[in-house]
Amino acid sequence: MENTLVKTRLYRIIVLAMVMTLYYHGISLGSVPPHITAESAILYDKNTGQVLYEKNSKEERPPASTTKVLTGILAVDMASTDEIVKISKHSASIGEASIHLTTGEALSVHDLILGALIKSGNDASVALAEAAAGNENYFVFLMNRKAFLLGAGHTNFINPNGLHHNEHFSTAYDLAVIADYAMDNPIFRDTVARKTAVIPENNTTWKRYLKNTNRLLGQYPGANGVKTGTTNAAGQCLVASAARGDRSLIVVVLKSYNRYGDTVKLLDFGFNDFKEVSIPKGTVVGRMYFPDGKPHQVDLLTTEDFNLTVNTKEILSLEKRLVVNRPKKLPVAEGKVLGNLWINLRDKELKIPVTVKTKVESMSIKEKLEFHLASS
Repeated sequence: MENTLVKTRLYRIIVLAMVMTLYYHGISLGSVPPHITAESAILYDKNTGQVLYEKNSKEERPPASTTKVLTGILAVDMASTDEIVKISKHSASIGEASIHLTTGEALSVHDLILGALIKSGNDASVALAEAAAGNENYFVFLMNRKAFLLGAGHTNFINPNGLHHNEHFSTAYDLAVIADYAMDNPIFRDTVARKTAVIPENNTTWKRYLKNTNRLLGQYPGANGVKTGTTNAAGQCLVASAARGDRSLIVVVLKSYNRYGDTVKLLDFGFNDFKEVSIPKGTVVGRMYFPDGKPHQVDLLTTEDFNLTVNTKEILSLEKRLVVNRPKKLPVAEGKVLGNLWINLRDKELKIPVTVKTKVESMSIKEKLEFHLASS
């Protein structure tokens, strides 16, 4: 097969439109990441899975109560929210941050999820573990397995609440990946977006009024989650999420000396200095000529949606080329992949498969003669 580099005016127009779109939205030239106090941090684009900024993001650290992001989503995945749970002596005995559970009281899984994710109740987290898996130890095993399956390979949890243990750790990157998964679930997402909640009275206690420990909610435009964490060893920690329009960002800061200030800086950086470039499936990126084909010219289309988050510095350094393989013989089936649109970003090479828009038949001898006579 002949390897052909196809450069068309239409393709250049598409690339120019991508650049113009970025400038239209006001990305600043030469954007500089903000200075933050956190010892580990990450700015993560939820739509594309790209890391837009990182600082020691794969360094293992105690995550404190940000552990409960995985506790909450795993409980949502495993247990019915309507299930009534009888609180054990063990879960009621868990101290520090708590919702003051008492042995023998009955609460729904939904109530415990509120207590764990909004109030950051350590006791509620253990009660959720017992409800979902039968006992805390097995639930923790499932937490670690889930983290591994999600790609959070530097996470090891000893308990479901984040109370300090030397072998209980995660990374900013891993917590972003876990939060990405969790925020896809509507029950989890709706819970962590609530500033307040009420657990109704039950057989032993009065109503519990809960206030979310995440102070970004209602204060930062678009903030919609997710979880705070603080211990002496971990320092100030925060997993935060915010959405504006079609964009959604996740920030994780660990061992911060100003977690809200750091998070706001990173979210502002993500929303103001980065934009998402989209090439929808079916975009015409070139045209191929078939001298003996019917038709003679066929548009080349992208076969899948492509989304990439870039800043101005990156868009100026993007290299784009269309490489296709000319078939040796006809016919060519509609939808046959002939090559790729390649996009180079820094040290990464990304590709979008390219296909012919319509079927290309082979001309008969009579049709070839008629065509060449008409062309001469």
